[in-house]
Amino acid sequence: MATENKKHLYYLNELSDYKISDGYPDVRGWDVKDFDNRVIGKVDNLLVNQDSQRVVYLDIEVDKSIIDANHDPYGRPNNKDLKEFVNKDGENHIILPIGLVDLNSDSNYVYTDIIDHRTFTETKRIRKGDTVGRNYERMVMSSYNRKTEKKPYTEPVLVEEENEYNNNLNEEKIREIVRDEMRTYRSEMNNDYSDNNLVGDNGYSDDDSFYDRPEFDDNRFLR
Repeated sequence: MATENKKHLYYLNELSDYKISDGYPDVRGWDVKDFDNRVIGKVDNLLVNQDSQRVVYLDIEVDKSIIDANHDPYGRPNNKDLKEFVNKDGENHIILPIGLVDLNSDSNYVYTDIIDHRTFTETKRIRKGDTVGRNYERMVMSSYNRKTEKKPYTEPVLVEEENEYNNNLNEEKIREIVRDEMRTYRSEMNNDYSDNNLVGDNGYSDDDSFYDRPEFDDNRFLR
């Protein structure tokens, strides 16, 4: 991962003259939770695009449960001799675009309502402090399967009728309904993705307009 030509990103602690802007919380050390409300790791660092002078990724040290799942990374080629796509010992960090998370400032954790635990286990990981190049960014974005536009997601409305079904509707069943709605939502996002939106390989440009995508919108981080 450290062999790509241009360095697009810097860890915040590499930039001695940079600090987090007023109005943005310092989420380093906060837990990161997935769609199923499972802790998948902690925010270890922040990745900054120096040209735009803003944070674009959370650098997450993953929980042991991610490593123990032992899934091959999403998008691994069929040729098993290509080891680049295999998670190795010591690779215990992943990056998460800042626009894919929300904050719980009361309990000091960040969460995503889009990505589930299985997806995180199948994402290609890196070692702490590795240079993050564009190829790895593309790999991660492909793994998370994000599209150019995010639709507003709303919880399903449960009709309160006095019938046997609703009387027996416990919390687990409600959560199952929500999960089904979320799967439909993600499927619709996939279907709405048009080839006309593609820029360069995999739909991602090679220059820093890459970070103009909604996946990097940090407005929800403003307090």
